[in-house]
Amino acid sequence: MAQEITPDADSGKKRIFIVDDHPLVREWLATLIDQQSDLKVCGQAGSASEGLGLIATAKPHVAIVDISMEGGSGIELIRDIKVTCPEVAAIVLSMHEEGIQVERALRAGARGYIMKREATKNVLPAIRHVLEGKLYLTEKTARMMAEMFVEGKSSATTSPDELLSDRELQVFRLLGRGYSTRQIAKELCVGFKTVQAFCARIKEKLKLSSGTELLREALRWHDSEEEK
Repeated sequence: MAQEITPDADSGKKRIFIVDDHPLVREWLATLIDQQSDLKVCGQAGSASEGLGLIATAKPHVAIVDISMEGGSGIELIRDIKVTCPEVAAIVLSMHEEGIQVERALRAGARGYIMKREATKNVLPAIRHVLEGKLYLTEKTARMMAEMFVEGKSSATTSPDELLSDRELQVFRLLGRGYSTRQIAKELCVGFKTVQAFCARIKEKLKLSSGTELLREALRWHDSEEEK
């Protein structure tokens, strides 16, 4: 459920907005942030669709965004924030450690990327870094990104992460989880034919000749992601 707190002008604290589909994560982050003398949570949302409208109203300085949420992509939300609220700095809070996910987030406009399992020690430094106009990556993540570029792996392989758009990747991921086309349409709140069109584009981009090959590749990719 979304929670909005309208901006006020009396405290002088920097306003932080939280978008995460796990209520306990939002509650924990809000408690941690509100304990700081210079920061306050100005709103919360449990989905990307809720978040965009509330962010426009709450006018935060920083938005902390979960990269993977049911029914919406954190990457897409960050892109939307960059267009509609360019003054808001976005920080990704993610379960994904793969370099390509970090690259996708930064290309979308994120100013920071932190792992959920390391959030306790990193979220406050990340907020303060981006408030100063700096980019925040942990030392481990920065090293991983540097190695990707040195090895020439950035945006140059044939991984679905890199070839597919955010919406196409959502569809591909759900196929890999065993969803039918109609179930995907319901999950993403789009039409059945829209999902079919996404599948056709995915097949073209991945050079797959049939729906069977598409499903097989989606399942294989999903299994490989689970093993990481």
